[in-house]
Amino acid sequence: MSAMELSLVEIEKPDDLNLVLGQAHFIKTVDDLHETLAGSSPHLRFGLAFCESSGPRLIRRSGNDDELVELAVRNLQAIRAGHAFLVFLRDGFPVNVLNQLKQVPEVCHVFCATANPVQVVVATTERGRAILGVVDGATPLGVESDDDVAARRELLRTLGYKP
Repeated sequence: MSAMELSLVEIEKPDDLNLVLGQAHFIKTVDDLHETLAGSSPHLRFGLAFCESSGPRLIRRSGNDDELVELAVRNLQAIRAGHAFLVFLRDGFPVNVLNQLKQVPEVCHVFCATANPVQVVVATTERGRAILGVVDGATPLGVESDDDVAARRELLRTLGYKP
């Protein structure tokens, strides 16, 4: 029987950035994710990276913001899981691009889309590394009250998501 080691990798990012972490399956992923993000908004700044898991096994990268591209590469160098992709977003939110990203034919799974601190649960075996899941944000502190419900709904109206 083979051995497996579990570890946590903390995503390094400024508090104001959003990210999407997922898994895809083909070298074309980088170009298709780039085209999808670039076509979603003229204001969106993004950087992405993708861990190729066969052939030259490179971390492929793209984006329209060099700082975000470098940040995505640096984080995937720490995660090192085959077929993982990481997108950092500035001047936009995952809610505005998530469905489009999930429709990219190469995308198999999205682990999280968040601005929260993220820890990635990674398994290492003799074959390589895999993302098992994520810890996204912090543990809940309670259940919302009626006042909290009203505040949530008001925030959604303020942000333009509800009439």
